Amino acid sequence: MKNILYVFLLISQVFFAQNGFEKGNVLYQKGQYQQAVEEYENVIKEDKLQSAELYFNLANSYYKLNKVAPSIYNYEKALVLKPHDEQTLNNLKFAKKLTIDEIKEVPKVGFAKLIQNFTGIFNYNTWAKIAVGIAFAFLLSFIGYYFSQLTLSKRIYFIGMFVLLIALVLSVTAGVSEKSHFDNDRPAIVFSEMSEVRSEPQKAGSAIILLHEGAKVYVMETVGSWKKIELTDGSEGWIDATTIKEVK
Repeated sequence: MKNILYVFLLISQVFFAQNGFEKGNVLYQKGQYQQAVEEYENVIKEDKLQSAELYFNLANSYYKLNKVAPSIYNYEKALVLKPHDEQTLNNLKFAKKLTIDEIKEVPKVGFAKLIQNFTGIFNYNTWAKIAVGIAFAFLLSFIGYYFSQLTLSKRIYFIGMFVLLIALVLSVTAGVSEKSHFDNDRPAIVFSEMSEVRSEPQKAGSAIILLHEGAKVYVMETVGSWKKIELTDGSEGWIDATTIKEVK
């Protein structure tokens, strides 16, 4: 009985979350962006639904309200769940045009860029599912090879096993690499109108850079109420933790 009740509550929660999501969509289409934001935020707050589409729509609503930081933040959240989504990346570019800071992004080059481009095609959960699928296909090929009586069939199955083994190693490696990147990469968005990046984790430290709302940084470590950050151009410094919000 308890299990049935649990399933019922779970289904109800998903239903109401989806209903809130759809209500937000209707409000957005009517141009009632603030009300749409409230509906989307309520779904997230209640932890009823987490999806790239939800964060994408929420970001669009904030963009329509000219709220830079929340807009960029939610586009980044959407990209965590759905990497390389063209529509999200395109809208994020428009949102970034509303920011004041012009911080150059130092791109990775060479072999490191190739690896990141490959592993970043999917998130680590998707890579895990791909690896399981390939492993299952490898098992079927092994069974076919083991029970096949024809020499040609055995050769085909053997070649298939070899190809699938390479694919399995690549998918597992990509998944591990992406999981490591996900755990170590801590992007954050500046929410304060202005925030000073200092040389030390204290107000007495000299100001190095002045960041404005919507700037993207990467958190490296935390000391008290200060966070050591790295900018996209490679610059480092300390910022008041209350002025930024981590994406993950």
